[in-house]
Amino acid sequence: MTEPIIDDAPDLTFDLRTLPKVSLHDHLDGGLRPATIIELAAEVGHELPSTDAVALAEWFRESADSGSLPRYLETFDHTIAVMQTEPALRRIAREFVEDLADDGVVYGEVRWAPEQHLTKGLTLDAAVEAVQAGLEEGIAKVEESGRVIAVGQLITAMRHADRAQEIAELAVRHRDQGAVGFDIAGAEDGFPASRFADAFTFLARHNFPVTVHAGEAAGLESIQSALVDGRALRLGHGVRIAEDITVEDSGEVDEDGVPILDVSLGELAAWVRDRGIPLELCPSSNLQTGAISQWGEDILDHPIDMLNELGFTVTVNTDNRLMSGVTLTDEFELLVEAFDYDLDDLLELTLNAAEAAFLPLEDREDLVEYINEAYASLGE
Repeated sequence: MTEPIIDDAPDLTFDLRTLPKVSLHDHLDGGLRPATIIELAAEVGHELPSTDAVALAEWFRESADSGSLPRYLETFDHTIAVMQTEPALRRIAREFVEDLADDGVVYGEVRWAPEQHLTKGLTLDAAVEAVQAGLEEGIAKVEESGRVIAVGQLITAMRHADRAQEIAELAVRHRDQGAVGFDIAGAEDGFPASRFADAFTFLARHNFPVTVHAGEAAGLESIQSALVDGRALRLGHGVRIAEDITVEDSGEVDEDGVPILDVSLGELAAWVRDRGIPLELCPSSNLQTGAISQWGEDILDHPIDMLNELGFTVTVNTDNRLMSGVTLTDEFELLVEAFDYDLDDLLELTLNAAEAAFLPLEDREDLVEYINEAYASLGE
């Protein structure tokens, strides 16, 4: 747990976008600007639900807010359709970085599946190179404005396909050209990490970092497989680790009359917490996809606060900014309003993410120092 550096934290009435942030779980094909989708769709002749940017943004949000992960994933048909050429990938990656910087993000990891962007003749390597070129263009534009940001690629394999080994080799091949980690994504239920055990073994032998989508559309068995078969250093979402936590009324109350609860962790939950395995929680997305439906349908029902209080390494993320209609600032504001979080809480969540980043130790230390100094200046 991070020691507070801000005494008497001020009322959070200032623009939270000014806070330095770390984004670990943000999909490239889920973060396009609606206006860009419209322009690129016109170029390739792809039909959209609307050609008005505001209306299209609302369509994505409403379609994703279904309570079903498969239905949520259907919205990506429109974004992926316009991400099949080198110029399109470069533009989208550049704008992705600019949008992160506008939200106060100083370090971000962008995950995407190159195998989904080959219908117009791109090779896997050419697709990765196009995205990297766009990311670097975005970083340069941000730096020209006097701000700082660093971004790395999380090369992702689709769970329902059979290209995990090929994509793992692709990721390792680009480890010195922008690729910082590997992931598997897509329909989680029925496609455990064990299905790709050989690819994960390859990555482990090459000392390449892995995060695995687990504990979103499937439960504890999926998380177990991500840790054992996937050798995951982080859990993408991981919210359903809360299924391994039992909360009961002790029958007693504290001095304020509040019921005292008995909380016990199962073996898996204890393992994840005690070893500080980071959870890439995405509050708004978890509500939309029904990942937390067993606990309720409101942000107050989300296990994130309980997990944070119990000492899990919680990080806050957006998942898909277009589909969820959110920014990382929005997610912070949601937690402030729901759980009365203050600057010390937001600092702890941000430092958790910084320390979990797939960066060399020295770079993580620099990132932590930068964030601490920025928050300390607010306290002054």
